[in-house]
Parts: sequence; C-alpha cells; structure tokens
Amino acid sequence: MVLRLEKGELILSLYLDMKLPLIKLIECPRDAMQGIKTFIPTDKKVAFINSLLKVGFDTIDAGSFVSPSVIPQMADTIKVLEQLDTDHSRTKLLTIIPNVQGGIKAASLKQVHYLGYPFSISETFQLRNTNKTILQSIDIVKELLDISAARNKELVVYLSMGFGNPYGDLYSKEVVYDWSATLVDLGVKIISLSDTIGVATPAQISDLFGYLIQTFDTVEIGAHLHTNANSWEEKMTAAYQAGCYRYDGAIKGYGGCPMAEDELIGNMPTEQLISYFDPTQLGEAFNFMAFQEAYALASETFPL
Repeated sequence: MVLRLEKGELILSLYLDMKLPLIKLIECPRDAMQGIKTFIPTDKKVAFINSLLKVGFDTIDAGSFVSPSVIPQMADTIKVLEQLDTDHSRTKLLTIIPNVQGGIKAASLKQVHYLGYPFSISETFQLRNTNKTILQSIDIVKELLDISAARNKELVVYLSMGFGNPYGDLYSKEVVYDWSATLVDLGVKIISLSDTIGVATPAQISDLFGYLIQTFDTVEIGAHLHTNANSWEEKMTAAYQAGCYRYDGAIKGYGGCPMAEDELIGNMPTEQLISYFDPTQLGEAFNFMAFQEAYALASETFPL
C-alpha cells in the first residue's frame, strides 16, 4: 500500500484519529453538605440529587452512614436514598461508611453500588475520623471487601491525608506507596487519593499519581482534591498529565472535611472539571443542559 499523504497531512490525520481518554466524574453532594451546620431538609436534598442523576455523572456520592451525633447533616441518608429516582439514570450511587456496621447497612440497599471507606495514612486523622487506628482500619477494609463481594457491591478506598497532615504524623511519598500496596494486596480495586486539607502541590500530585498509576496498573486510581479558586487548574493539569482519569468534584466547590480540625478547604469545583476536559471525554450520556439546571438548584439547596 502506498501512503500518499504529505507529512503535514499525515500528522493532522493521526491527530484527528486520536481518541482522548474518557473521564469518570464523581459528583459529591455528601461532601458538599456534611460540614454545613444548618440542616438541609430531606426534600431539598432529594430534589438536588435527583437533578444530579439527570446529568450523566459516572457516580454520585450521595450520603454517609456516620453517626448523626458526629455529622448531623447525614442523619437522613437512608430517607434520601429511598426517594432517589435511580430507575431512570445510569449513574451509580456511593455512600461513605466509617465502620463495618455502616457497610452492612449500605450494602443492604439496592440503590447503593459503591461503599466508600476513608482510610487515613495519618494515625491522628484516622482516630478522629473513624475512631479506629490504621491497623484496625486494615481489618475493616478486609471485612468491607467481603461484604461488598457478598452483596455485589464495590469498595472504594479513599486514601485520606494523602499529601500531608497538620498533626505532625509521619508523612512521605514512601508512606503513601506502602499503604497503597497494602490495600492493593488485600484486593482493593479502586483507590481515590485524597488531599483532605488542600495542601497538595502540582509536583506532589504529578509524582504520586504517576507512581501509583504505573505501579498498580490493574487498579483504578482517582483524585479527590480539595483546592481554592487560584490553584484548581494547576492541580488538575498535574493529575491529568500523570494519567488520572477519575475525579471527584462538587458544584461551586462546596464542602470540605469537618473532621480535620482545619478551616474547610473546598472541593474541586465540578464546573471547572467540566470546562477543563473536551466534551467528548465526558461521554455521550453527559447532559450539559441538565448540569446547568442542577447548578442553578445548588444555590437554592445550600444555605448562604
């Protein structure tokens, strides 16, 4: 066969034939709501999350089975889940669970596909967040993997304080590598590297994601990045160029972790995530008009 394209035409043809990687977007209303002290009525939560179900996100982090005395905002998680219109959406639901009992509750619900467990590589934060040590949390991960398998669910492990901690606990990239390897050896298939307090630098992000994605090539490595308005793009660029294609976000950057004893650093704004990628990377089911409607509804849902 004779190739008749000139050099410039060949480069253009190869470029047009290239397919950009699909991106998994995980919208996190649970993370956006959990630190708000004013209780958001259940019907408002339901209406907002139902609007998100029309958008075409891969997953929605819709609630948590944490004790109401710790996070009062999540006390109505089961009521919310029961009223969501999941029958007309391909989006999967995730709930955060801090212990085995929460995992059993979440796994019993047909609406829930993913169980999300916050595994901190900071001992202080693991105790603050789940009242367990890191070694106790390893045993919990083992049990949650068994529960997930028995109920046809999937476990997502969030590697909390993945870029450092404010407590003086030992941290290095080698600590991240070692705990990641331990989780993978247990059978964890999805790990979301979490910048719980928004301290990650682009160099850190590039280094950690590059290593984890190349080393654990059968594991899905996601990004749960907290950020301010001035640093979101450089963080996104570092993660994407390192090969990360799974991202958590929250509309308008609402949220943060109330258990970190730090001023809340907002989530990665979903609208910025969407603007960052080529529309083809979000999938054919992504509905931009539905997103605009959900974006508008967020202002009515979250108290000022």
